[in-house]
Amino acid sequence: VKGGRCERCEGMGTVTSSMLFFPDAQVTCPECHGRRFCEAVLSVRLDGRSIADVLDLDVDAAAQAFAGDAALARPLNLLREAGLGYLTLGQALPTLSGGEAQRLGLVRDLLQPASGPCLYLLDEPTTGLHPQDVAHFLRLLRRLTDAGHTVIVVEHNLQLIAACDYAVDLGPEGGAQGGRVVACGAPEDLCACEGSHTGRALRAFLSRGGAPFEG
Repeated sequence: VKGGRCERCEGMGTVTSSMLFFPDAQVTCPECHGRRFCEAVLSVRLDGRSIADVLDLDVDAAAQAFAGDAALARPLNLLREAGLGYLTLGQALPTLSGGEAQRLGLVRDLLQPASGPCLYLLDEPTTGLHPQDVAHFLRLLRRLTDAGHTVIVVEHNLQLIAACDYAVDLGPEGGAQGGRVVACGAPEDLCACEGSHTGRALRAFLSRGGAPFEG
């Protein structure tokens, strides 16, 4: 807001630079040098950190720094559960991937008071996630379903498919050779279908010690 932010960049930390015949570029603000705030605000410290230092923390580091503050610890720990621990607190929303934005939206909804059952539609939310982060994300989805919500996910991740309540395998191939229901039911039902590529991959995944079936 005015009075606290750097007025040159309006608190964004970057300004638009015209490149004449090239697309405009975002460059670091020459006034605040990317720190977003005026000197009076930056001079305020909490445990040695200014607000700019706090915004430079990633979620994992911030969760440790503010573990003693329940109001901050809860949203930060939810972000970690969603596999977003590597994001910085001050990261601009346009820099998020589609999967990151979807997971951020889930965290936002979990922080709000329940307003009745909702339907969540997610498109490949686990893209780029480490298997350990996928496990955290699955617990987040389970919290939604336990609260009475319905979650429909378009996914290729076998770890998530193995943990779902009901799966619909579309195929058998791509393009004109796909689009038909090959198998549906619990993950065990997909594994039992010989004509399902997903079922065969799921069997191999579980035989290597992948995630067990969950009800």
